[in-house]
Amino acid sequence: MYRKIIVPVDIAEVERGETILRRAEQMADADGDIILLNVVEDLPSYLAIDVPVGLIEGALKEARQILTALKARCESRARIEIRTGHAAREILAAAEEHAADLVLVASHRPDLSNYIFGSTADRVVRHAPCSVLVDR
Repeated sequence: MYRKIIVPVDIAEVERGETILRRAEQMADADGDIILLNVVEDLPSYLAIDVPVGLIEGALKEARQILTALKARCESRARIEIRTGHAAREILAAAEEHAADLVLVASHRPDLSNYIFGSTADRVVRHAPCSVLVDR
C-alpha cells in the first residue's frame, strides 16, 4: 500500500505511538520503509541559560531508549530517527527528505492551547507534501 511511512511519536503518549506504529506495519508494503520519529523540542535561547547543560542530550537519549523499546514491543521493522526543533516543522521536513507517501500521526484531546495555537497534527495535515492519516 505505502512505500514509506513517517510515524511521529510523542514519548509522553507512547501508548498512542504503539497504536499508530502497529497500524503503519499493516499499511506498509512488504518491502516498505517505516520511520519511527520523535522530535525533541528546542528551548528558546532566553531559557537555555537557566537549563542544565545536559538537558537536551538527556532528552535525546531518553527518546531513543523509549522508541527502541516501542519498536521491540511491536516487533517492528521501523528505523528510528530523533530530531530537534519544532515538532510540526521537523515532521514535515522528515516527510519531504524521505519522500514519504504517508504520515501517520496520532491526535489527542484538544485543550485550550490547541484552539489558540493549533496542534501539531493540524499543521502537519495542512502542510504535508504527502497523504496524512490522523488516528483519533
